[in-house]
Amino acid sequence: MSKYTFLLIVSIVFLTVCTKKIDPDRQWFMYRGNYASGVLDQANLPETWDAVTGDNIAWKTEIPGMGHSCPVVWGDNVFVTTAVSTEEKGDIKTGIYGSIAPVPDSSIHDWNLYCIDKTSGEIKWEQTSHSGIPEQKRHPMSSHANCSPATNGEFVVAFFGSEGLYCYNMRGDLQWSKDFGVLKSSFFLVESAEWEFASSPLIHEDVVIIQCDVMENSFLAAYDIKTGEELWKQNRDEYPGWCTPNIYYEGEKARIAVNGFKHRGGYDFETGEEIWRMSGGGDIPVPTPIVGNDLIYFNSAHGKMSPILAIQNNASGDITLEERETTNEFVKWGKLRGGSYMGTMLIYGDYLYNAAWNGKLSCFNALTGEEMFAEKVGSGNSYTSSPVAADGIIYITDNNGMVYSVKAGPEFQVLQENNLDETCMSTPAIAENYLFFRTNRSLIAVKKQ
Repeated sequence: MSKYTFLLIVSIVFLTVCTKKIDPDRQWFMYRGNYASGVLDQANLPETWDAVTGDNIAWKTEIPGMGHSCPVVWGDNVFVTTAVSTEEKGDIKTGIYGSIAPVPDSSIHDWNLYCIDKTSGEIKWEQTSHSGIPEQKRHPMSSHANCSPATNGEFVVAFFGSEGLYCYNMRGDLQWSKDFGVLKSSFFLVESAEWEFASSPLIHEDVVIIQCDVMENSFLAAYDIKTGEELWKQNRDEYPGWCTPNIYYEGEKARIAVNGFKHRGGYDFETGEEIWRMSGGGDIPVPTPIVGNDLIYFNSAHGKMSPILAIQNNASGDITLEERETTNEFVKWGKLRGGSYMGTMLIYGDYLYNAAWNGKLSCFNALTGEEMFAEKVGSGNSYTSSPVAADGIIYITDNNGMVYSVKAGPEFQVLQENNLDETCMSTPAIAENYLFFRTNRSLIAVKKQ
């Protein structure tokens, strides 16, 4: 082989590697992945791992401060946010309890966004979006960085509630920011019970969507990701909620689904026009709506109600159910009780899975609502992480950092228990060959060794 032939081959290989196209559908680009689906098959994940022994732990990177935001992944980049206090240790009180009093804290914080190398765990860059005393207090189980970032591979956005919305390019250069003033995320019956903001941003077709359901002036809004220009803004009559919006389609028309108590519903993606609405459910909504089978699935649980609802994607008008009713023209099926307080549901194959705060996993036929099983997973006493799935396995994490692998399907079976050895409140991210867990101290990468 001549020197010139060799150089030509090297050049072709180099260009092929450098121009390898990233498949957006296989990126975990927002809270719970591809439009919050929580699923990535052909991921080639290990069956077992252990953070104590290091078994199948690719790397572990310390993240200063405290944040319950979930990691997001694009290509070789993993993004995560945190809030670092100059004084507070950042203790978290896990478990199921009734305390509503916020954590008193007037220390100065830095709200940071990290970009971390997927394969090595090295920090590529770090940006401080805001510094100051938090405008809102947090719940003892909460943090000041609850919103997961979102990316489209060209830009990454981080939302810190009252501390603002920030957009960076993939090198970490700030492109634009928005200040919405104080977003009062409190228990609607006790305004002093401040629990911090938690709705994550959504990116769809170069548009950033944010849902702000707060004590005063709730709204849903859309911004051009390249310039930050406001495209539209819709006021909402709603109690404070902590739900992330999602995208669904009616034919070829993109819609935005939002969870809520007074105003669950759908909006036109292009104009922000309201398409449908309904009220009722848990009065402190947290879970994100999920999409499949030409249906939008909702759940919530607080107060007297904890419904699970399957709404048709052609819903229009006010579709609120009558008392004790579970179906109507646009509600295909519903359950009066059984919804989760914290966890976003999961559609995987023919089944809908709902993981409750106490660790009970329920499985339903996604089309009919028939319950297949309802079983407690593991021995943990609280679960705030939402389930995710890959290659026939559902992963459920308790707050103590134990991860349970459950066989997907209509029969309940726990396959493995794997230990992170740290408090874990966040939903994991999946990439090809990797599982990423955001714990109270670290970002942990799980990979076959």
